[in-house]
Amino acid sequence: MGARPDLAVVGGVVVAPEGIHRADVLVRDGRIASVGPEGPATAARVIEADGLLVLPGMVDTHVHLMDPGPTEREDFPTGTAAAVAAGVTTVVEHTHAHPVRTPEELAEKVRYLRGRSRVDFGLAAHAWPDRLDRIGETWRAGVTFFKVFTCTTHGVPGLARDGLRRAFMAVAAAGGVCLVHGEDEDLTARAEASLRAAGRTDGGVLPAWRSREAETAAVSMVVDLATRTGVRATVAHVSSPEVARLIAEGRERGALLAAEACPQYLLLREDEVEREGALRKFTPPARNRDDADEAAMWALLREGVLTHVATDHAPSTREQKLGGDIWDAPFGLPGLDTTLPLLLDAVAEGLLSWSDLALRYAETPARWYGLFPRKGVLAAGADADLVLVDPGAERVLRDEDVVSKAGWTPYAGRRVRGRVVRTFLRGREVASDGSARETFAGDYLPGPGARA
Repeated sequence: MGARPDLAVVGGVVVAPEGIHRADVLVRDGRIASVGPEGPATAARVIEADGLLVLPGMVDTHVHLMDPGPTEREDFPTGTAAAVAAGVTTVVEHTHAHPVRTPEELAEKVRYLRGRSRVDFGLAAHAWPDRLDRIGETWRAGVTFFKVFTCTTHGVPGLARDGLRRAFMAVAAAGGVCLVHGEDEDLTARAEASLRAAGRTDGGVLPAWRSREAETAAVSMVVDLATRTGVRATVAHVSSPEVARLIAEGRERGALLAAEACPQYLLLREDEVEREGALRKFTPPARNRDDADEAAMWALLREGVLTHVATDHAPSTREQKLGGDIWDAPFGLPGLDTTLPLLLDAVAEGLLSWSDLALRYAETPARWYGLFPRKGVLAAGADADLVLVDPGAERVLRDEDVVSKAGWTPYAGRRVRGRVVRTFLRGREVASDGSARETFAGDYLPGPGARA
């Protein structure tokens, strides 16, 4: 018999991709010791979870915490506070203003972030045009993936077809994975020049500038080159069924592709972008025009065509968003505070099952990015990252409850069912009832290239 558990979460309903069942979760030395039938509670600490669901900590693999960088928008202490308050216990972060492109830059960032995170975290690198020859050694140094742009965005240079092919070949040779932002450079540049020449500063600039055609053209190229090179790649922030189907067709031809879903493409509408302007400035923009579009995106997520969920958390305050015209406003939305609450509500509405949620926002991203089985699952040997949820609790999302430096959410006023009541990181309680504890226990998670 092993040593006495440190923690027992008893009487709850455990959520796993294969189904839900009543079980106790026993924790020893930060790892799950067992998940099994209810028995006598003999742990040092016992949490009664009657009436609650027990989920794995969420794994958000597309997060921008601006740290180091423009920390007036967000930093690791505030961004990871938002994460744990909302049930996210693992993130993979990259910052465009202070990119990681080499092993030396990765080591510098890891040193800087020591003691600044409330969650466990991986770090991504950028596939920079003049540093593609360093991809192999940067992968082996421990990055989780390489971010690639097909158009210049956020100050990051885009890669045209030949550069993208070379980046994919280098990442494939290293055994790594890419996250690709797909918008066509020529189409977006021509649209921007035309719109600026016309003096346009209204919200309608965004869908005209970052058009459906620009996304479709770029993703078609990504799918083709991924098929040819054999690289493992995720298409980031898929905005429409048309783009999702392009990726699915590539997978049918043997491409190793994932398709990332974000809440803004499930729940926000194109007319909101036109009406709200800078407060809905993210790219690609929201595409849904009606209930049918929204239903189609949820169906693709249920079916696994959209393989997993991430936030693309890139916050700014209202003042930062509205401080100039539409061209000056920073891209991005806050997302860590609200994504799991929105997904809990989607389950309540019948759009997802509990198992879908655990699969799409925990297990699948953990598997795809090499964090599984340590992360993303409630199983013996995994880290004891637990989220306790009251599935019947209702609340209205409010700006004043946002923990991120953003201080607002595009989902304010939306009534949701399901509430995160407690979050545990490796068996340590790090948040309760929407408030993060002053505990900076997060560890850096070297990527699979460093563990090979």
